[in-house]
Amino acid sequence: MKQTKPAQSETYALFAEAMATGKQVLCLYDGHPRELCPILLGHSKGAETALAYQFAGESSSRLPDWKCLRLAKASDVQLRDGPLYKGSSHLRAQSCVEVVDLDINPKSPYRPRRRLSDLA
Repeated sequence: MKQTKPAQSETYALFAEAMATGKQVLCLYDGHPRELCPILLGHSKGAETALAYQFAGESSSRLPDWKCLRLAKASDVQLRDGPLYKGSSHLRAQSCVEVVDLDINPKSPYRPRRRLSDLA
């Protein structure tokens, strides 16, 4: 039996576009403005999920910081030109995205299902 690919939300498609084109993401998440660079995109427990580096906007934690986002909670998503921020410390393996679809790292250890070059 052939496995079907789950339908993608508009938000998921915009995060994928940002990753493929090197753009930043501006959005509201849980009602707070966020400025992000998505690093990983995929699914966790069936939900569209992104691991992103938040460099500005509002947060309950100190910025910049890593954020695990459930894309269903993001709204007013916009893309803009700007530098790609990806943090300087990668000491621990991520546990945010269980099934990785896209990773900005061309040498990804997570075996993403697609390559960013496939989207360009």
